[in-house]
Amino acid sequence: MRRFKILHRTYYNFTGTVRLQPHTLRLRPKEGHVLRIESAALDISPAATLRWHNDVEDNSVAIASFVTPTRQLAIESEIIIQQFNESPLDFLVDVYAAQYPFAYGLEDGIVLAPFLLTATRPDTDPLVLWLAGLWRTGEPIQTYALLQRLCVHIHQSLAYQAREQPGVQTPAETLSRGTGSCRDFAYLFMQAARHLGLAARFVSGYLYAEPSAANYGSTHAWAEVFLPGAGWIGFDPTIGKIVGTDHTAVAVARLPESVPPVSGAFIGPPGANLDVGVWVTELK
Repeated sequence: MRRFKILHRTYYNFTGTVRLQPHTLRLRPKEGHVLRIESAALDISPAATLRWHNDVEDNSVAIASFVTPTRQLAIESEIIIQQFNESPLDFLVDVYAAQYPFAYGLEDGIVLAPFLLTATRPDTDPLVLWLAGLWRTGEPIQTYALLQRLCVHIHQSLAYQAREQPGVQTPAETLSRGTGSCRDFAYLFMQAARHLGLAARFVSGYLYAEPSAANYGSTHAWAEVFLPGAGWIGFDPTIGKIVGTDHTAVAVARLPESVPPVSGAFIGPPGANLDVGVWVTELK
């Protein structure tokens, strides 16, 4: 078991005094048999009333409501977690799904249908043409090996570039530019997996790593694929590895834009500067 402290600070500085509308916060990690929350503190200024609930994906969501006009919104989340996913490769895929291609069972297929939807056009989409060079119909390969090949290929063939702009690049944009952020790489991996007939979803969270060009104190994103018998297995194409104890998932969704850490609106003079800092520290 490993322990981590996650400090996530978000500051909005407005051009004048504003009235804050309710804000949605997705800052609490997803608990389960591989992750437990030891302690959690959420400090918000101006003071807010919080209402917690679980959304359709079972993400923990807080709605913050405000009454005090302000020129700044400050949100600080400090969480200590216990991570038990120290053997991420210790899983078994059902026999029928071990070799690619395979088809999901009827019941699984009904539940997974939204995670199989693609935005690609056969034969003409750049993603389809790109995938043709990665795997060809009839090539014998294990399902996990194909996904790992895809994960590593994105990491090795594309250049990471931090992007402060909101939104996510389309797979075609990422491939044409040859660069992308972690969320762009996660979305490319998702769409590629779905084109291969594999259910995939987007994950927003945190990564413990030494500061680098790909990890400079921000939230992180990766993808998960549903493998029968094993469940949702995470792949991080930004670093080219399967997800393990260095990753802390906060929210999952069918689409990347569905799970921003903080979202909301305000009434007042237009314009605001956003400053975000994330620090993930291992505790002994």
